Amino acid sequence: MTRILQLFKIKDLRARVLWVLFLLVIFRALAAIPIPDVDILQLQNFFSGNQLFGFLNIFSGGGLSNLSIVMLGVGPFITAIIIMQLMTMVFPRLKEMYYEEGASGRAKFNRYSKYLTIPLSFLQAYTFLNLLISQQVIPAVGTLGLLRDALIITAGTMVLVWIGDLISEQNVGNGVSIIIFAGIVSGVPTILQRLAASFDPTTLTTYIAFAIVALFVIAGVVYINEGERKVPITYAKRVRGIKMYGGASSYLPLKVNQAGVIPIIFAIAVLLFPQFFAQISSIFSQSLSARLTDIVGTIFANQYIYAALYFLLVVIFTYFYTALTFDPKEIAKNLQRSGGFILGIRPGESTAQYLSKIINRITLWGAIFLGLIAILPNITRLVTGVQILTIGGTALLIVVAVALEILRKINSQLVMREYEGFE
Repeated sequence: MTRILQLFKIKDLRARVLWVLFLLVIFRALAAIPIPDVDILQLQNFFSGNQLFGFLNIFSGGGLSNLSIVMLGVGPFITAIIIMQLMTMVFPRLKEMYYEEGASGRAKFNRYSKYLTIPLSFLQAYTFLNLLISQQVIPAVGTLGLLRDALIITAGTMVLVWIGDLISEQNVGNGVSIIIFAGIVSGVPTILQRLAASFDPTTLTTYIAFAIVALFVIAGVVYINEGERKVPITYAKRVRGIKMYGGASSYLPLKVNQAGVIPIIFAIAVLLFPQFFAQISSIFSQSLSARLTDIVGTIFANQYIYAALYFLLVVIFTYFYTALTFDPKEIAKNLQRSGGFILGIRPGESTAQYLSKIINRITLWGAIFLGLIAILPNITRLVTGVQILTIGGTALLIVVAVALEILRKINSQLVMREYEGFE
C-alpha cells in the first residue's frame, strides 16, 4: 500500500499508470465487440466443453469466448516470436541480431515478428472460423463473409500489439504480458458469480478445502517462479599499470522455471494441430474431415489421455526451450573472456559441462512443475467432481509472473527517484 501511495504522489509515474489503465480500458472495450452473426449461447456451450480453446481464451484476454474483433488477442504475436526464436537456430544472422546487436537488434527482431504476425493471425482466424462453422457454432457466411471476418480479426490483433507497445513504453511492465494479465483478471468476477450461483450448502467442506488448496497453489507458483540456483563466480585479479582489477565474487542465477509459460504454449499448439488438420482436410474430402474430427474429439474427451499427453508435451518442450535459450558453452566463453571462473572447475569446456549438468537437473523440477500446473484444472475436476471448481494453474502462473514483474518495475522507478526506503 505504501508503494502505491508513493507511486501516485509522483506526477510522472502517476501519469504513466493512468495512461496504462486507459489503454487497458480500450482493450476491454474492444474485447466486448463481437464479429457479425455470432450465436453467444452456442458459443458458450462450445467453450464449456473444450479445454484447449478455453486455454486459448486466456491468451486472448477473454476476447475469444464471445468471438470479439480481438478474439485472437496477442496469441499470434506470441507465436510469431516463438517461431522467430526457433529460426535463430537455423539462421546465424537472426541469432546475431537477437543476441549480439543489443537494443537495436532486438527492436529489428521484434519488427520482423510483427510482420510475421499478420499472416499468422489471418490464417488462425480463417481456420478457427471454419472450425466453428463446421461445429454449427456460427452460421455459414460464405467465402467473402469469412474473408471479411478474418481480416477484421487480423486488424484487431495488430491493434492489440500496438497497444502493447504503447504500454511497454511506459516502463511499468511488458505490454503484451499486461494485456494477458488484464484479460485473466477481468474474468475473476464472472467466476465468483458462477461459484455463488452454483453454491450448495451440503458441499461447503469441498469449497473450503478448495480455497485452502488454491492458496497453497498460489504460494507454490510464487516460490517456484522465483526459485533459482546461484552458481558462485570468482573473478581473477588483474593488474593494469598501477591499478588492480577483479578479485570480486558474484553468482550466476539459474532459474528453476527457466522457460516461463512458453512450453505450455508449445504443447497447446501441438494438441490443437490435429483439430485444425481435421478441419483443413475438408478441402479434399468432407467425409474424411468428419471422420478425423470424430476420432480427435473422442481421444481428447478422455480426461486421462488428454492430461497425460498434455503433461508429457509440457515436460518435453520445457527441456527443448531451455536448451534453446540457455547456451552453457556461450556462457562459459563469456565468463572466460571476463576473467570469471567457478571454483574447482576449469574454464572453458569443463565449465560448460558443469553448467549443463546443473541446468538439466533443475530443469527437471521446472518441467514437472509446469506439467502439473498445466493439468491442474483436470486434477481439480477429477478430485472435486465439480466442473466449476477448477484452479487455472496456467492463468495463476501468468498472473503471478506479471504481477512480480510490475512490482519490480515500480520499485526500480521509485529507487530512481530516491525512494529507497520504501520496502
